[in-house]
Amino acid sequence: MWAVGYRIVERDVHCHGLSIEDDIRMLTRREALRFLGAAGAGFAAQSHLSLARAWAAAKEDATPALAAGAPQSAQRTTLIEAFQKDSDGLEKKFEARTFKGDWAMPYRLFRPEGSSKMPLVVYLHGSGGQGDDNEKQLALGNVFGTRVWLLPRNQKANPCYMLAPQSNHGWVRYDPEKWAKGEAEMVPGPGQASGVVLALIDALRKEFAIDDTRIYVTGQSMGGAGTWNIVSSRPNFFAAAVICCGSRSFDDGTGSIDTPVWAFHGDADQTVPISMSRDRIAARRKAGGHPLYTEYAGVDHNVWEWAYTEPEVVKWVFEQKRG
Repeated sequence: MWAVGYRIVERDVHCHGLSIEDDIRMLTRREALRFLGAAGAGFAAQSHLSLARAWAAAKEDATPALAAGAPQSAQRTTLIEAFQKDSDGLEKKFEARTFKGDWAMPYRLFRPEGSSKMPLVVYLHGSGGQGDDNEKQLALGNVFGTRVWLLPRNQKANPCYMLAPQSNHGWVRYDPEKWAKGEAEMVPGPGQASGVVLALIDALRKEFAIDDTRIYVTGQSMGGAGTWNIVSSRPNFFAAAVICCGSRSFDDGTGSIDTPVWAFHGDADQTVPISMSRDRIAARRKAGGHPLYTEYAGVDHNVWEWAYTEPEVVKWVFEQKRG
């Protein structure tokens, strides 16, 4: 299902002539589990194929309820304005650090209170956050994706570490020889900067009490493309990914197929064509994945303002656990 604005649109389902397979595919997780439980011994006589289809439906979660009101309504703009007010000053809670990997990568780290093992959220900034000042990845449009995890109500319910690295090399892979000449040409494969981030995460896992089963990644625009890339670069490592308007890259959305993904895009995006998200989500579903996908009607490139203020996003992220 695709959430378009606040309308749910079925894809690849015709008005009539639905097969059993279509019926099973359209079950919600709760319905499918109930179906499996009620079937009992009689279900054992079904074919293994039917069982596999029912189990796939049981794994597929419906998109959580979205905030009330159409994307451009006063209800939603009020929600965005409230976030800006409530999150003001939270950037001061980040510690400025530098990681020396293949190159020196500046990063900001928030450390929660307590000594028990806690989750880690990694945020990959958009193009406006590029540089080496260790500041821009927390500013401008990156405010939403970095501060939402630090809101007092979210830290109370789900205390976590929050990592915001800064790259001036992009996040996806570039041809090494051309890059050395100052030319940036995307090529398939793990991104150089994404590799540094993975090394940084490994270093933080040794330094702090991080729950290895609950490491999450999110990003927007250029960082959205980076999120697709880094998830593919280390399959089955991240417990979940939230992706906002992921820009162009060679990553088609099928990497690490079992990693839960929730992607967002505005259908009026003038910077990154909405087809990029639609194509990746379609490819992921065709490959057997179960991503969530939300489109906002009339929203331009700044879709992150809507995505990160969805009340269910943080809850959904922390419900995911690797393995």
